[in-house]
Amino acid sequence: MALLPRRFTEGADWTPARLRTEFDDLMSRFFRGGGEGGLLERGAFTPATDIVETPEEIQVKTEIPGMNPEDMDISLTGDMLTLKGEKKEEKEKEEENFIQRESYYGSFQRRVPLPEYADRDKVSADYKNGVLTVHVGKTKEARSKSVKVDVE
Repeated sequence: MALLPRRFTEGADWTPARLRTEFDDLMSRFFRGGGEGGLLERGAFTPATDIVETPEEIQVKTEIPGMNPEDMDISLTGDMLTLKGEKKEEKEKEEENFIQRESYYGSFQRRVPLPEYADRDKVSADYKNGVLTVHVGKTKEARSKSVKVDVE
């Protein structure tokens, strides 16, 4: 059994961007299960996470619909923000016959490194419409620092 599908072993049109895309797809299918053809059992998943920086703060937005805030654990240790939780499956759904199943259930953990100018004393979180947003403030020095770069 080949690890890569046949279409990826033929031809010489590989570019670094395509190689990265194919590798990411392979890792996603391996670790997430990916439905039919997945390589690991369900029971753990990695939620999609966006990191946004504004002039005042760093926002870590994680998509975890269907969870209760009490099932989430958010911690900040040194320069690492850790998001943990468990999305529990409803018992009555176990007996249903699914035609297709793409929802993930089980535990998750995301670790996000924070920059040195993150203010560890100004951290808050909110959960709305299935998106957990962790707000990490910036130090005063980082907010006031602006560097002009000349183009030659």
